[in-house]
Amino acid sequence: MNKICDLKPGNDSVVIEALINHVVTGKTNGANRSTYLSIVLQDDSGTIDAKLWNATELQVETLTVGTIVQVKGDVIKYNDDRQMKIIKIVVASNDEKDKIKYLKQAPVDSSKMMHDIRNYVDQIDNLKLNQLVKALFEENFEKLSYYPAASKNHHEYVSGLAHHTWGMLRVAESFCHLYPTLNKDLLYSGIILHDLGKIVELSGPAVPEYTLQGKLLGHISISNAMIKEKADQMHIEGEEVTLLQHMILAHHGKNEFGSPVLPQIKEAEILYLIDNIDARMAMLNKALETVDNGQFTKRVFSLENRAFYKPKMYK
Repeated sequence: MNKICDLKPGNDSVVIEALINHVVTGKTNGANRSTYLSIVLQDDSGTIDAKLWNATELQVETLTVGTIVQVKGDVIKYNDDRQMKIIKIVVASNDEKDKIKYLKQAPVDSSKMMHDIRNYVDQIDNLKLNQLVKALFEENFEKLSYYPAASKNHHEYVSGLAHHTWGMLRVAESFCHLYPTLNKDLLYSGIILHDLGKIVELSGPAVPEYTLQGKLLGHISISNAMIKEKADQMHIEGEEVTLLQHMILAHHGKNEFGSPVLPQIKEAEILYLIDNIDARMAMLNKALETVDNGQFTKRVFSLENRAFYKPKMYK
């Protein structure tokens, strides 16, 4: 069976099995005004936009988000990206257990990443921070191990949250060696908990959507509240708790990016920068993996709407 990542414009009558990640119903212009479906198909290698023209009422009813389908179609180039023109599509399964096979996985084993993150927790020497971070990490261990870090853009795959946190900690470790005046305990604590609220903000790895709390509160305020609640339960007080909350509230770096306060300590500034580095690298890799060497990606909205070149020397 073909994988989505291998599909190229010009491939005709290819057959894939995929999960419907997103679907929108529309009407064509003109006198006939026929129904069509704009679908995002997903497997464990990536996603592709697809169009089903002249969709029937039954197809509109059954081709819903989360449905596993078998699709035959032609791959074309549209707006500097791939698109599949669907020739035939049938429902293959709606079993929840089957869906995991069509979800992209983190490139590093989840158990390894969680083991490494736990080791970073153990390296936090400050007793208050160590106790607080360890309690929150262990209580939420399962969801932290398999949740995505976002619904789209970056680390939006199974164990994406762990992969994002793991990558940031490794960068932070090198920064602490390079800049020894950084407080390792604060930086590690902030990184481990900065996206904790995403296990509440998002519905889970299978076609992640924003929950009601996620839409109304956002992961920054949710993370901050989780830290405050646990600190109160454990009777942990003092500057450490305030500084850790500041790290969480400031980690998007700017008010217009969702942070209610700007970074006002070194560690908060570095957390913001490392978070941005890791997210942008993930977005760049995602965009570049679908184009050949010597070609440009489509414009990436989340990266200032720029197109990026994939050098031939990458071969």
